[in-house]
Amino acid sequence: MTLFYADIFDIPLPPGHRFPGQKYRMLREELLRHGIAAPYELELSPQASRADLLRAHTAEYVDGFLAGRLSPEAMRRIGLPWSEHLAQRTLATMGGAVAAMRAAFQDGFSGQLAGGTHHAHADFGAGYCVFNDFAIAALTALDEGLAARVAIVDLDVHQGDGNAAILRDHPAVFVFSMHGEKNFPFRKEASSLDIALADETEDDVYLRRLTEGLDAVTGFRPDLVLYQAGVDPLMHDKLGRLALSHEGLMARDRLVFETFAKAGIPLSLGIGGGYADPISLSVAAYANSFAVAKSIYGA
Repeated sequence: MTLFYADIFDIPLPPGHRFPGQKYRMLREELLRHGIAAPYELELSPQASRADLLRAHTAEYVDGFLAGRLSPEAMRRIGLPWSEHLAQRTLATMGGAVAAMRAAFQDGFSGQLAGGTHHAHADFGAGYCVFNDFAIAALTALDEGLAARVAIVDLDVHQGDGNAAILRDHPAVFVFSMHGEKNFPFRKEASSLDIALADETEDDVYLRRLTEGLDAVTGFRPDLVLYQAGVDPLMHDKLGRLALSHEGLMARDRLVFETFAKAGIPLSLGIGGGYADPISLSVAAYANSFAVAKSIYGA
């Protein structure tokens, strides 16, 4: 199991900022502390190239962000203040997604301790997402002939509107999003399949609806699955509005991994959202995802 990380680039945030930037380092430490990942299984994420970014984004947006020239309004929509460190961290997260995608073809499973930046559109960022890692990874796999069909399984509590918008005209990509009906973004995009859940949805209903969605994904016969494993459906999440337990999230992950492992379809994971208070609850849920993966893929 090869996992990629980029937390050497801290995200500089002002005091009181609501984004829990420390969770990435905490997750890496949690995986090492509990033996879920060994040090040799963790690799520093390579940085994406401009050509990588242009697979999913416009040149004007890419160059404007990297040079720090986006308007204050554009940066407010992203929700993070621009800095050179943020730019370097963003390039590493995009590069980590591509590297994890490639590693998944070799080992059956890979992932990064970041990513799932599914609110980024071709020409703007939003919701703490600058560029769209899954769109970049999917289009890279297709462009390079690594896959003829790619599926995105997005189980963050917030709809993957950027995934849907960027990839809607790509028949070789199937985007499945299961999310809170009344949660951000309030203007949803049309994915290949959307399942919208009511507030306070609990484990049993969630897992039943997930089974329906995964049946549709397997029917698409993808050669690669990109899994957005956001843990913000957790009942403790400040931004979630759903009511899953830690056990329910682990059952979710197991269902996803087993579905595609049995079919011999490689899977790459990005951790997605998690905003519990305390944030250690989200970190524990992220770590559980990798523990479940290790139990199934035997890595």
